[in-house]
Amino acid sequence: MLRIAIDASKTTITKTTGTEYYARALIHALIRANTQHEIHLYFRDAPPPDLFPSSPLVKTHIIPFRRMWTHIRFAWELWRSRPDVVFVPAHTLPFFFPSRALVTVHDLGYKKFPHAHPSRGRLYLDLTTRYSAWRASQVLADSQATASDLTQFYGTSAKKINVVYPATEKLAIGELPNHPALQNPYFLFIGTMQPRKNISLITQAYRQFRQTAQNPPNLIFAGAKGWLFDEAWLEGEGIHWLGYINEADKGALYAHARALVFPSLYEGFGFPILEAMGCGTPVITSTTSSCPEVAGDSALLVNPSDVDELVNALHQMNEDANLRDTLRQKGVIRYQQFSWERAAEQVLKILEMVAEK
Repeated sequence: MLRIAIDASKTTITKTTGTEYYARALIHALIRANTQHEIHLYFRDAPPPDLFPSSPLVKTHIIPFRRMWTHIRFAWELWRSRPDVVFVPAHTLPFFFPSRALVTVHDLGYKKFPHAHPSRGRLYLDLTTRYSAWRASQVLADSQATASDLTQFYGTSAKKINVVYPATEKLAIGELPNHPALQNPYFLFIGTMQPRKNISLITQAYRQFRQTAQNPPNLIFAGAKGWLFDEAWLEGEGIHWLGYINEADKGALYAHARALVFPSLYEGFGFPILEAMGCGTPVITSTTSSCPEVAGDSALLVNPSDVDELVNALHQMNEDANLRDTLRQKGVIRYQQFSWERAAEQVLKILEMVAEK
């Protein structure tokens, strides 16, 4: 039996992005899959009682600390308890701790598109990810694209990197939120509103598409404002922004959309692509980073720097019902190829391997 310490601090954040969702879903699956090891979950804030499945093999530790929780408070607990292996599902290992470790690196977007990140945050990400990739015994990457970036930017050996694909939970499809723009057909973007998501190209392409399309659908943006948000993105007839969307509303938004429009400049994995496919929604996404790995042949792929390609893709999705039906069918099959259960089984084996070295 191993004693596994897991940083669960990201799982109590209310407004989740991909990183928080990954930590919550993977830890949930690890608890379900584990039958022999002692898992210690470390939280900065008290978790809801039903956050994770109950298990006699799981011990919860709530260790509040205002600043530098990872590098001071969590690190101190590791020195005190000396677990066999530490797992951090989000980039940042403590600077000083005694155990073997596994860390997940989700993406290196700050290296590919530095202008799309605040300078202080970019420097911190660079420092902590570089250190974590060096300090960890093994590294998890969400995609082959991220694995390649780790080797390119940090010289991380391919033998040290394990590509373990995440998944998404099946979203419940309820009633659409009560918003006038949703009463008509619409294209949908879901994600944080920031330059890396290529919002300016989406709006530019949509405006051009609207000039020649008959009965053009609306363009719906759903997501919180991010770094370098530009109000000009939302200007134009048919463009609507819903703000941050609760998980309970996402399934309906996907399911009723004519297509997901997600030509991101860079994704470590791209959860919206898989979420949309699970809801039977056709997808337009990028030819770059991890997007083709997730989408396979089940989406329309466009060059995220070519506005004309995206305009053409919007026309295809809008006018070709057979294409939409084909992509829906392929997308549902593609969605089923990703599983949190499979990911958890892989991660448990890697944790055991790390502990035995």
